[in-house]
Order: sequence, then structure tokens, then C-alpha cells
Amino acid sequence: MNSREQLIDHFMSQKGWAPSCRRPLAGDASFRHYHRLQDGPRQAILMDAPPPKEDVRPFVRMARHLIGLGYSAPGLLAVDEVNGLLLLEDFGDHTFSRLLDGGTAPEALYGLAIDLLADLHIRGPKAWPEGLAPYDDARLMTEARLLIEWYLPEVTGQPLSPAAGAEYEDLWQALWPMARGVPDSLVLRDFHVDNLMRLSNRTGLAACGLLDFQDAVVGPLTYDLMSLLEDARRDLDRGLVARMQSRYLAAMPGLDPQAFYDSWTVLAAQRHAKVIGIFTRLHRRDGKPVYLQHIPRVWRLFEAALAHPRLTALRRWLDHHFPPHSRP
Repeated sequence: MNSREQLIDHFMSQKGWAPSCRRPLAGDASFRHYHRLQDGPRQAILMDAPPPKEDVRPFVRMARHLIGLGYSAPGLLAVDEVNGLLLLEDFGDHTFSRLLDGGTAPEALYGLAIDLLADLHIRGPKAWPEGLAPYDDARLMTEARLLIEWYLPEVTGQPLSPAAGAEYEDLWQALWPMARGVPDSLVLRDFHVDNLMRLSNRTGLAACGLLDFQDAVVGPLTYDLMSLLEDARRDLDRGLVARMQSRYLAAMPGLDPQAFYDSWTVLAAQRHAKVIGIFTRLHRRDGKPVYLQHIPRVWRLFEAALAHPRLTALRRWLDHHFPPHSRP
């Protein structure tokens, strides 16, 4: 048994759980690992987030904040921030993605998620905790560069020239004001069906369980809606997307629809560029090739965003450096 396993067993023992109660759950794209603890009727989730690769403090802070707002983040049963170990309330297995795969009608599930976001966004600055980092232009740019830092060398076999990289950044810089044409709110950043749960024992917005929010920032309110409805891992009916956009706008009467759609488009392009880079990095650096299967879908979503007239210059740059034969 390695030292990490001994640390986990000691943590569990201190909190009244025997090591035999633990069984692993599916992981994610991070270095975090999850285990379900089962002891008769008692259940909990163990999050193993080993420092220095992971830091549980942002998760703890955001969980407490979201619960304070009346939303369903997992309750914190035990916290060891130094060693990166948490015992969490067990929300069960009914993620939106599993329910959808099992035949649940999407309208109600996506509608619940949209209603939660509208409720969050209408709170204004009260939606986020004091001192939360902004989703500023520098962060957006760092993420957009993942496309040229990881995907481009993978498909061309060589890095981008400094001059071409600078031109790429200039094109994005010109688009950030359009992305920021809507109010700011709390951006959870990984708001999609794999991270949302249907809690049958709760009603209203509390029936939507939130799982992944440790990377939350303050930024344009369009981001999480776009992340939900332009899912890198799942094809969505375009009619459903349009209905959900209309549902959100109806709940936000003071929001300019054109500014909403313009901001959505820029942030969609930025996120898709980022995700293509991240999925490539997960394969090349972390040995997780399973994410490569999603890149063709993300490219299609990226190309749809690039059809916006204000993104023409960026589309031309990409067509030059990523010609059709280099795209899946």
C-alpha cells in the first residue's frame, strides 16, 4: 500500500468509515479520483484530489457559496484541505447524461438547467462570492491559445511561427469586447450534462444537483448556457437549443437578445478552440486518447460559430493554418 492509500484509509477511519467501504467511481479529465463509500444505509463520496496537482479549497468555497444561495451542491461531510481529501454528500447516479442515454425526454432536464442559470444570473453581483477571479481577457486568450499550442503541432508536425501566433492573438483581442456585451455573472465553467444531476428527493431548482464548479470565475453570463447547449460530448437537436435560448431570454427581460447571441458566438468559438486543444493535450500529455473521439464534433461547432460575420477574419486565419484536410 502506497503512502497516498494509507493517508486515505486514515482519513476514512477518522471519519468512521472502514477501508472496505470504498469502491472507485469513474474519473474525469482531471487528476481527481472519486470513490463511493457504502456501509449499510450510509453513503458518501470520497474526493481524492492529490496536491500539488489539485487544490480542493476552491471546490469547498464554491460548494458552501452555492448551498448558501439555495442550490444543490454536495454537502461537505468532512474536509482535509491540506491533503486534498473530501467526504461529500452522495447525490446518486442520475446524471443528466445517464438519464438522457436512458431515454428521458431532454426538454425537462435542459429546461431545469436553464431555469437555474436564469435564477443565478438575475441575482447580479450577489451571484458570486467576494474576491472570485475574473474571466478576464488574459485568461480567455490563454485558453484560446491551446488550439495552436497542442492541436496545430499534432496535425502539422511543427509549431506555429511567432508572427502567426501574434496575428492569432490580435484577432481574438478584437473579439473580446463583443463577448463582453452582456452582464457578468458567476460562471461555473463546466456546466454540462455530465456534471448535472436530477435529485428526485428535491423540488424546484434544488432538484438540479451541481457537481463541478471549482474553476468558477466571474464572466459573461452567456458562457455556461453555451457550454450546456454546445456540448463537446453530445449532439443536440438544433430546435432544442433554440427553444432553450428562448426560454432563457424570456426569463431575462432586460437582456438585449442581439448582444446575447453575439456574446454567445464569440465565447462558443473560444471554448471550442480551447476544448480541441485540451482534448489533444489529454491524449498527448496525459495518455487519455478517449477524448479524441469528440474532436470532430467540436470542430463542427467551432465552424458554425465562425460563420458569424464578425468572425470572418478569424475564420480566414484558421482556414489558412488549419485547411479542411487537417480537420477531422
